[in-house]
Amino acid sequence: MNSKYLKWILFLAALLVLLLVSVLLSLSAGEIKVSLMQLPQILSDKGSIEYTVLAKIRIPRILMAIGVGGALSLSGVVLQGIYRNPLVEPYTLGISGGAALGVAIAIVFGLNTLSFFSLPAFGFLGALVTLIVVYLLSIKRGGLSINSMLLIGVMVSFVSSSAMMFLMSISTAENLHNIVFWVMGSLDESNNSLIAIAFYSSLAGLVISYFFAQTLNALRLGEVKARHLGINTGVAIKLLFFVASLLTGIAVSVAGVIGFVGLVIPHLIRLIIGNDYRVLLAGSFMGGAIFLILSDTIARTIISPNELPIGVITGFIGGLVFIIVLSRSKSHFKLN
Repeated sequence: MNSKYLKWILFLAALLVLLLVSVLLSLSAGEIKVSLMQLPQILSDKGSIEYTVLAKIRIPRILMAIGVGGALSLSGVVLQGIYRNPLVEPYTLGISGGAALGVAIAIVFGLNTLSFFSLPAFGFLGALVTLIVVYLLSIKRGGLSINSMLLIGVMVSFVSSSAMMFLMSISTAENLHNIVFWVMGSLDESNNSLIAIAFYSSLAGLVISYFFAQTLNALRLGEVKARHLGINTGVAIKLLFFVASLLTGIAVSVAGVIGFVGLVIPHLIRLIIGNDYRVLLAGSFMGGAIFLILSDTIARTIISPNELPIGVITGFIGGLVFIIVLSRSKSHFKLN
């Protein structure tokens, strides 16, 4: 077997082991300790407190972490491939700003009380509207301008943030608290339907992205050279952009704004295993899931019984790790 493929298999296997370890750690850690040795017995006793904690709190949060973390990291690595810029992340294009604005509108006008699905629905609607606006404003002479899309996304993000701050300034104290709490991010979701949407949509995104693995590899050479290799770059970029944006919109709508996952994890995976998207996509997905599971475990245990917003943990750890790695890395922002 080719040594390169063997290295990839070993790397992905190591990530899979780390994912399993992080899941077991998250299951056992918390205000109520759960013995891993007694896990089969606990899961068979549906009347115990430990079973309730696992079934109602920890397992749903783990599934949310895998879905949201995987989606954000996968979106990040895809967008970085499209733009050939490792500083691009899912929130750069204003998706999170649009989702936050949608949620703020729902809370201020009391629309979040209509049903359990109202808040994530308005969050996703805000993300979708932002996505459409950025796309339409980026089209030039029948084509899609990558540079324009990036700049317009940043500007739309600023406009959305300003509009959200305006709504916050005229809202009641209770609504203000709800908006701020949502913006800081949380995996505490009690509705199984939303958890399933986040989990399965991220897996679907991973499968779909692999149909474009060679396309993303070709785009590393630039759009012109990719076209010379027979790649329809216009169609491929549009499809990849929509897949990454929809994944981000779903993740943000169900979990709030959780930063640094889509920026830090793809870059770390790239430094470890290289730039080939055949391994980079799966590696980024699992890396994002691991990072968010561990961050959530820290968030709910570090000041137990209280809980920190997960965005605080991902921002602190992600930013610190990113600075340390970049300061020691010789390749820094190299994508090709």
